[in-house]
Amino acid sequence: MIEVQNLSKYYGHVRAVDGVSFTVGQDQVLGFLGPNGAGKTTIMKILTGYHFPSGGSALVDGVPVTEDPVELKRRIGYLPEMAPLYGELTVEEYLNFAAAARLIPRTKRRAAVDLSMEACGLADCRSRRIETLSKGFRQRTGLAQAILHDPPILILDEPTTGLDPNQIIEIRSLIRELGKRKTVIFSTHILQEVEAVAGQVLIINRGKIAAQGRPEDIAGAMRGGDTWELCLKGGEPALDKLPALGRDYANPRIENLEDNTVRLSFFMPGGGGGEAIFDWAVREGFKILMMNRRSLSLEDIFVQLTAPGGDVSTAVTPAERQAAGEER
Repeated sequence: MIEVQNLSKYYGHVRAVDGVSFTVGQDQVLGFLGPNGAGKTTIMKILTGYHFPSGGSALVDGVPVTEDPVELKRRIGYLPEMAPLYGELTVEEYLNFAAAARLIPRTKRRAAVDLSMEACGLADCRSRRIETLSKGFRQRTGLAQAILHDPPILILDEPTTGLDPNQIIEIRSLIRELGKRKTVIFSTHILQEVEAVAGQVLIINRGKIAAQGRPEDIAGAMRGGDTWELCLKGGEPALDKLPALGRDYANPRIENLEDNTVRLSFFMPGGGGGEAIFDWAVREGFKILMMNRRSLSLEDIFVQLTAPGGDVSTAVTPAERQAAGEER
């Protein structure tokens, strides 16, 4: 449904998107995860035809984004971060206006409006002015506008921004339901959002893809080891004796608890090692109250991939802009 190859976008001397490539299949939900300013919205605006790329290519349902933006918009339902709603209109009036703008034939508009309101749980709000709705129901109205023309693809930019926890749960449930019959891309910087809704994840940082795939696949590829956490009774372990494990370890942390008990945690590369850790604790005379191996969570992955550091430049040279056709 969506094929992106080596996509780039420059704003003057700033490289907002840098060589991004990914695909999204039919009836998949892809979560764009990244910190603010990572390039998520720029990619979405390119996919929806609101911005042209500086380089690379993107096909949306077989339509090149640079060749036929009108046809492209027929295939896509788009909900920007700030939904363009008109508060003085009722929900029904607004959706009728959107249906006319979408060139839905007059004879089919009533059915299209009714179906979109039903899908988004707005049937009881038909005659209410949008300015009187809660933020959650305004987001539902924006989603109803996005699905009004029954597009095969939905692109949602930060759809739960500013909602309270109950509203977030409602919108997530709605996105999951829509994802059963449409291809959905949604952006967020909230980790729980991706875990709750998306089957595929694309982590973007400073305009580049840092990782992509299912969350569990990304964790498996990155893990390279395990974090162990132990609760030990019998004094504070001497960290200089940890090499007796016969393995390298990293990031040891000790927290003193009550009753002569400590919590010890460290990272052991390569995975495994549970038997050696148990034997070490017994040799040192500790009682093991708890022993737990923790694999990387999506939060761990996100922190590792988006932490400051490295040399990922976003500056663009004149030669690069000229090569991309940006230099005038």
